[in-house]
Amino acid sequence: MKKERFICPYTVYDHLEELDPSDGELLRHAHEAARNAYAPYSKFNVGAAVRLANGAVVLGNNIENAAYPSGLCAERVAMFAAMAQYPGVPFEALAVTAWSATKAIDEPVAPCGACRQVMVEVEQVSKKPLRVLCQGDTGPVMVFDGVESLMPFIFLDKFL
Repeated sequence: MKKERFICPYTVYDHLEELDPSDGELLRHAHEAARNAYAPYSKFNVGAAVRLANGAVVLGNNIENAAYPSGLCAERVAMFAAMAQYPGVPFEALAVTAWSATKAIDEPVAPCGACRQVMVEVEQVSKKPLRVLCQGDTGPVMVFDGVESLMPFIFLDKFL
């Protein structure tokens, strides 16, 4: 038997202003998207913004439904919209934020497992690491330079 450890590399910025201007702008777009989320049940609004290699920015937010499995996360809304609107254009970065009317969210919010798996596919299609930025409504920003840092032991198309 051999015990191993996975290390998850990421960078933490204390304030949005410390980021590269293009990353700061992407996070501001994600904050804007969160304010427009449809989250009447959880009151947990999530916003996402995708920056593509052609400079386009595509927004997404979580959409809830009374039949809970019928909703969709902000990250997947943004990624799927970007793929539909700009087929074949590589992704550069994805920013995720969250806001709630009922409590302060002052620490980074990370994507769920299903969104991470879609990010793996996006990264494979783009043929380069996807930069992922996570923030709450305020507070520090976590930056991952590639999906594998967020999701170890990824499931790839080559396994099919």
